[in-house]
Amino acid sequence: MKGGIGNNSYANNSHLQRKASDMVKHITMEAIEKVYLSTGAPTSFGIADLGCSSGPNTLSIIKEIIQAVQSLSSDHLRQSPEFRVYLNDLPTNDFNSIFKALPDFCRELQNEGENQNPSGFFIGAYPGSFYKRLFPSNSLHFVHSSYSLHWLSRVPEGVRDEFGKPVNRGTIYISERSPKSIVEAYVNQFRRDFWEFLRKRGEEVVSGGRMVLILLGRDGADHVDRGNSFMWHLLARAFAILVSQVTKPNAQIFILFFKWG
Repeated sequence: MKGGIGNNSYANNSHLQRKASDMVKHITMEAIEKVYLSTGAPTSFGIADLGCSSGPNTLSIIKEIIQAVQSLSSDHLRQSPEFRVYLNDLPTNDFNSIFKALPDFCRELQNEGENQNPSGFFIGAYPGSFYKRLFPSNSLHFVHSSYSLHWLSRVPEGVRDEFGKPVNRGTIYISERSPKSIVEAYVNQFRRDFWEFLRKRGEEVVSGGRMVLILLGRDGADHVDRGNSFMWHLLARAFAILVSQVTKPNAQIFILFFKWG
């Protein structure tokens, strides 16, 4: 994702992701309530945002989670817990833009929320792949991940033949003309990745904790029906046009693979 706050940055082009989070907000709030009650109103509440990226969505979602817990604490006549917030994305993520927004975020949190103790909020960046262990055992109460888990940990095996040539020639995604082996390669990689994701989180989330995972899906059994293939179709056409303009007979053509589940 492109960092910064420019016109082409993720921060200014993540409205679709925010809309998805808003659509399932009621599920998120319900999950937080269940966590709070099932874990006995903890005095220290661990929150992780996996694939947090660098836009405004990151801190706004964290604020909603914190305020929900504060409201539950007030309703049950309990003191609001301290909050440990773990922001995770790949090491290339623009975490600095998030940290620059923290002073305003903390002021808003104190003015709007019920936790007036500035020492009750701890936040840190944890760069790395969420397909591996990231946090201490039993440190998380609530895990949030939006528009991240459909990205695979690696390009699947089987996208090239025994001669090293791409099997899915002429396209960069699972299309109508993709061979069955390509579909199986991506499905198998997703299964392995998702199993690893759940296994690692099982070690980090406390008993009674919850996760809300938002990722792209499809309406039917056909892997081609993904609801957003137009984006990949346009990108594939753009690459095809660029390749067609290569006139040198010895020019190298690079094949692009996306780690997309």
